[in-house]
Amino acid sequence: MKSEGKRAISKKETDASNSPPHPSHLNSRCGVLYIVATPIGNLEDITFRAIRILRETDLIAAEDTRHSRKLLSHYGISRPLTSYFDHNKGFKGNYILEKLREGLDVALISDAGTPCISDPGFQLVRDAVAEGIPVVPVPGPSAVITALSAAGLPTDRFAYEGFLPSRPGKRRDKLQAVRSEERVLVFYETSRRLAATLEDLLELLGDRELVIARELTKIHEEFLKGSASELLDILKDRHIRGEVVLLVAPEPALQETGEIGIAELIRGYTGGCGLSMKDAVKRVAQETGRPRGEIYAEALRIKGRE
Repeated sequence: MKSEGKRAISKKETDASNSPPHPSHLNSRCGVLYIVATPIGNLEDITFRAIRILRETDLIAAEDTRHSRKLLSHYGISRPLTSYFDHNKGFKGNYILEKLREGLDVALISDAGTPCISDPGFQLVRDAVAEGIPVVPVPGPSAVITALSAAGLPTDRFAYEGFLPSRPGKRRDKLQAVRSEERVLVFYETSRRLAATLEDLLELLGDRELVIARELTKIHEEFLKGSASELLDILKDRHIRGEVVLLVAPEPALQETGEIGIAELIRGYTGGCGLSMKDAVKRVAQETGRPRGEIYAEALRIKGRE
């Protein structure tokens, strides 16, 4: 039973060495909102602290209660559970805030990984912070960091872009907008749209080095590495399931290749080597690292002048 009057940020955080300093302006009469990371596949990937918080908290807010019950049952955790997801975040957010105002502690979890990353949890956190309700992160698994750690791409700088738009036009606009990004790009994508996304990447960003990370931490975990064209060839004979993390290497350091240089390469492959325009465009894009669409447009200009 909670004591009346002011209390520390959480009576559960008994080890002072593990408790962060707490600003004096926080509302000490309120409960604590814990942001608890959960496994992205392997149920063993959860911290001792996360298990303790879930066992001791007054209420657990989960993205999908049916999914989360499997995790909670695995660790023998039996606490009140409520749903909190994109379509009910309005009224459920108010419900959770009211519980926090009453002095109850709430743990927010997502289906997998760290809450508030590409899910509606950030709105609940924002509202809690605005009211001075303490918000405490309980770190753990993240698909983004997991994929980066084993992808073999530069990890000193990266840009996480979340899910690409499902509509082709908006997806292409998004890729066009990040075309000049010098950091590794990290996207979430579904298996159903993966091939189309790779085709857009090849056309708009060139034949860059990519990594497809699938089934992370699960039995069939796999990293597919290669250029965009190579991975497209692989996908012709493969059926990729589930969501994947797609990593895109920065544009390679290129020698300056002007319009005349590109035109000469196209003429060389179509004339001297006898390649079709399609194959010539592909070869020039691979050699220069320039987007295939750009090379194709130049090939059309050459054809129109001849």
